[in-house]
Amino acid sequence: MSELIGAIRSALSETEALPAQSNHFGVTFRPTSGILAGHLVTAYRSGRDPDVQELLARRHDAYVDCLRLAGIRVPDTAFRLLDEAGSQRAVIVQQAVDHDRMLVTMMRRASAEAAIDLLDQVAVEVVEFWRRVAQRPERIGFNARVERFAMDADGPVFLDTFPPLISYNRDEIGQLIQRFADSGLIRGLGKILPGRVRDFQDRWYTPAGSLSTLIDGALRVRPNDQGLILDWADNFASRRLEGPWRNAVQANLARQERRLRAGPRGWSALVGGRDHPHA
Repeated sequence: MSELIGAIRSALSETEALPAQSNHFGVTFRPTSGILAGHLVTAYRSGRDPDVQELLARRHDAYVDCLRLAGIRVPDTAFRLLDEAGSQRAVIVQQAVDHDRMLVTMMRRASAEAAIDLLDQVAVEVVEFWRRVAQRPERIGFNARVERFAMDADGPVFLDTFPPLISYNRDEIGQLIQRFADSGLIRGLGKILPGRVRDFQDRWYTPAGSLSTLIDGALRVRPNDQGLILDWADNFASRRLEGPWRNAVQANLARQERRLRAGPRGWSALVGGRDHPHA
């Protein structure tokens, strides 16, 4: 434990660390030396709210366990709290994935047919996740953006564990978004219109929302194949989903077609379309 904390402090202070692009939450570094070489270290906004952060640490571990029990593969991931002169800073350390294995990179380089095959593999994992957690008593979510997946020889790997979407109610997740968002615009919006910030999470907490989020991402990554992707999505819903799930996804597809004509909206527009793994 103490060795890892020391390594994290060194990684956050060393000038040779390679900062990643900004995330919605936290700033990510890739140390070039020491025991954390080959890992991503993401530091989140500090604060004097130990009850919030200690609960966050417990629920992060519970969420990683939940993902894995539901068949979602997650790289080695550790959550730590750093003490900083009376404040605490949440930090996540995760085994890094090669850029060439990121789903977005692979989809951009692939043929249209191969890109659809990659998308189909991830969509199957998302659906199976929701089936496997259906009987769990906790409120559980899955924010299935394409930027949050990688692929290896065994299939999809999910990279994002923050915020941990387990056991928090809707108001609590809204408060976490406001508390940890790097964007001052988001934090300010949360003070004025907290309901608007709470709305960001709604897609994370339904099977149709998770699949629609994945499809939205694919449309951004392959803008020239939008018709092909929407056809695949409709076919996938018909083949893989039953009853209410299928109906909800197909209703969302109709709305997505309208949004494509209207341009970027919602969370992505507010933060300039940025979205990268948080852990």
